[in-house]
Parts: sequence; C-alpha cells; structure tokens
Amino acid sequence: MKLNMFPFLLLILLSLSWRISASAQPAEEFLRCLSLRFHNSSSIAKLVYTYHNTSYSSVLKSSAQNFRFTTPSTPTPLAIVTPFHASHIQVTVYCCRKHGLQVRTRSGGHDFEGLSYTTAYKVPFVVIDLVNLRSVQVNVEKATAWVESGATVGELYYEIARKTRTLAFPAGIGHTVGIGGQLSGGGYGSLFRKYGLASDNVIDARLIDAYGRILDKKSMGEDLFWAIRGGGGGSFGIVLAWKVKLVPVPANVTACTVSKTLEQNATKLVHQWQSIARKFPKEIHSSIAIARVNSSEDGKMTIQASYGSVFLGSIDELIPLMEEKFPELGLVKEDCLEMSWAESILYGALSIIGLPLETLLNRTQKSALSQTYFKAKSDFVKQPISESGFEGLWPKFYEDEAKSAVMVLVAYGGKMDEIPETEYPYPHRAGNLYSILYVVNWEEEENKNSEKFMNWMRRVYSYMTPYVSKSPREAYVNYRDLDIGTNKFNHDKGSYTEAKVWGLKYFKNNFDKLVYVKTKVDPQNFFKHEQSIPPLF
Repeated sequence: MKLNMFPFLLLILLSLSWRISASAQPAEEFLRCLSLRFHNSSSIAKLVYTYHNTSYSSVLKSSAQNFRFTTPSTPTPLAIVTPFHASHIQVTVYCCRKHGLQVRTRSGGHDFEGLSYTTAYKVPFVVIDLVNLRSVQVNVEKATAWVESGATVGELYYEIARKTRTLAFPAGIGHTVGIGGQLSGGGYGSLFRKYGLASDNVIDARLIDAYGRILDKKSMGEDLFWAIRGGGGGSFGIVLAWKVKLVPVPANVTACTVSKTLEQNATKLVHQWQSIARKFPKEIHSSIAIARVNSSEDGKMTIQASYGSVFLGSIDELIPLMEEKFPELGLVKEDCLEMSWAESILYGALSIIGLPLETLLNRTQKSALSQTYFKAKSDFVKQPISESGFEGLWPKFYEDEAKSAVMVLVAYGGKMDEIPETEYPYPHRAGNLYSILYVVNWEEEENKNSEKFMNWMRRVYSYMTPYVSKSPREAYVNYRDLDIGTNKFNHDKGSYTEAKVWGLKYFKNNFDKLVYVKTKVDPQNFFKHEQSIPPLF
C-alpha cells in the first residue's frame, strides 16, 4: 500500500480504544504491520474487524457454537481476520509472530471449549476466521474432493450429493461443524465402521506453517502429514485445504429408530447392545441416545434409550439381519426408512423426514451441540457395563440439571478394529466396544448458574470412572475438555509434563510422536493454546 495512507487507515481502525488490560500498543503495532504488508490498501477494511467496527461482535459470534463463550466476561481477540487468500493468512501469521500475539484459527467454531475464538488465559490474540475459504471441488470420476478448511461438513456433503447419490465421505452427522476442525481431530460418523474416520481418508493437504510457508503432502514430509490427520487443531499450522478420498455407498440406505423406556426393558437392552453392536457387519452404524423423558402413559419422568442405526442397504436386507443379531430389540419395517445417504445425515442430525438437501448448507442450525450453552465430556468403554452400573446412573438423569442432558453411545468395531492405533494420531481403535459422549445444556437465563450444570456433568463423569477405560482414561480430542488438563502459559516454552496429563488421554502412546513432530516443525511454539501439543526443549 502507499505509505502516506497509513495514518488515515490506522485512525479508522483505532478510532475507539481497545478493550485490553495493558494498552493499545500490541493492536496498533499489529495493524501497522498488516497495513505495510497487504498489497491492497483497501484490504484491511474488508478483512480485519476490530472492537470499533459495528460488525465486530456479530462477526465474532457468527460461528461461536457454545454460547458459554459469548458472555461479556469472555476474553475477546484484538482483531478478527477473515482472509480471502492464503497470502492474507501468511501476512497475519508473520505479524502475529513479530509482535508476540497468539493465533486462534476458526473454521466452524465447534471447539467445545471455545478455543478457536477465545482463550482461558489473559493473553493478546488474533482470530483467523476461515469462513471465506470454503470452496469444495468434487471429482466424481476419481472419487476425490478438495475442500477448504472453512467449509462445513454439510457443505462438503451437499456438493457430493449434488453430483452423485453413490459417493459419500465418512465424516460426522453434525453438518454445521467446520471441516478443518473435524479432520484435524479425527471425525467419526455413520460410515466409520465401514471406512474409518474422516481423517483416515485424507490423501493430501495444503498447510501454512509457523514461518508462513505453504506446504503440501510432499513438501511437509511424512511426519507432519501424519500429525495433522487427527493430532488436534491449532498445534502445527493452519491447513488451508484438504484432499479427501470419497467412498462408495448405495443409492439408498436405511435409517431406523427404536425407542424404549425403563418400563419397556431399556436397561437390559442397553446392557445387551454393548456386547452385540461391535460385532454387527461393517455396513451397520449403531448408536444409543439416552435421556430423560416424560412417560406417555402417566406423564411421570422416565429414562428413554433411542436406538439409531444407518445401514448401507435396504430395509428388506436389514430386518432379517437384526432379527438374527439382536432380536430382543424387536426392529420392524415400520421403524425404518430408505433414503439417500445425504438425506440420512439430516435425518440423523435433526430427526426430521423430508428436509431439502439445501438444509446441509445452513451454518447456523441449532442443536444440542450448536448455538446453545453446554458442557460435554467423552469416554471409551472396553468391557460391558453391568446392569447395576446403569441402574446407578439413571437417578442422576432425574436431577434438575439433567432436563436437557443426553448420553450417546456409539458402537465401534468393523474397520476401526483393523487400523493399528499408531497409523494415525487418533488411537482409539481395536479393543473399544463403544464411545460415550455426555452433554448437558441450558438456556441463556440459566447461564448465571452455569456452574451447577458443569458440576452435574462432573458428577456423572466421576460416577462412570469404574466402568470406562483406565490408565489412561481415554478421551476424544474433538470433544475437547479442559477439565482433564491444560498447558500453563507462564512461559513461552510450554511444558511436556503438563501436556502429557491430557495428551495421553487423547492420543495414548501417539502423544510422544506428536511432540517430536511439533519440536521439528514449530520449535518456538508459535501455534499454541490451552491443549496444543508442546515442543520439547
């Protein structure tokens, strides 16, 4: 840009005081750096939002999915940069490095602890929001797609479905989740027992490293390419785009739901399901959602277990299969629907039939894990939980805080048993019967008492300790949980010892290799957050 325009632009960008505890100095220096390095003098006004911008707050909250982190007390960034080109990210990385600012990278904003757009520590930071980098290019003939990190899972699914009914991608059912975050931590969905995780099906990527270089699979090397496919977001660089392998599916799949209350033998059925579901054919995805409901008979509270499945085949094929494998469930044709795989995603996410595929493009869809106040945790189960174990859990769902709580069990087995746990950073493979996601959410007017809901979640998590994985008690990095440990930011180098507390839970023995990669590619720990992989010093 022309240097004589700088005072004018700086005046515009800093017309109101910065809401930071120290001074406006870091922000002023950062903006000066951007303005001197952006090629176009008008770029800053279009790409950079600061506190004085009338749209700053709306941009910051636009893809904030956990409203716990949108309160007045939540730390906010010095600036939000919304790049249109890789060069905008390179300049932002350079200027943040130069002026000692941390970076938070946001694709869909679904980080459970808000780490893609805020921080638990009082440190100056900048958010790089990838919302404008969301193109999807599907190649049906080669069964591949290039997808930019700012696209949502739903936008990828929509572009695939627009071209074919017989290809899919094995990511999650939450269609508002950003593809960048999903692929960086694993990503499981209705196809993972057949084809593995979303991150298992990445075949190339373009990444900006801590030095501003753009690297692909070849130039980044095997170790870094291994690390970004499941090693957690925000540690190794900013992935611009991913090349993914698409997988074959039938033109029609079958989706089923069967709900049973405690009075309808739910406890015994859940107990049986634990040992059976992981042995189902790979073509069956099986899950159970457990929540409190009012009984239809007398209106009293009870616990309901909803059995959901997606089968890569027809109803007529599935019914005899389930009669053989799990006759106690009593699945009948009336419980099932045939639809395209893309339609099954919407049905699984929203439990509504007949929604147009364009619903996949809705980035602001509300759900139990989107556009609400919530706390979540995860577990992995290796041995069946006893009936008495479940019976001891049910009373917690009758407590006041649990009115909107849910516990989701997802069967493992299939392809997940065949992939060695060291092949990718995500280690939760063979030996797992199922995973558990716990969620409790609440309304805005209840947020002043959010701690009571958080404590309910912690009590449930504590109760489950004897029944889940041990040494370590495993957790899923895409269900981030700061309760299990955080890095300390009292010095720049980070701490391997501190990080290992949570790192072993997410990555088991793969944690040390991730540390090795981090030390090699980002030894100064530029890309860091409360649960980022630390370098060794």
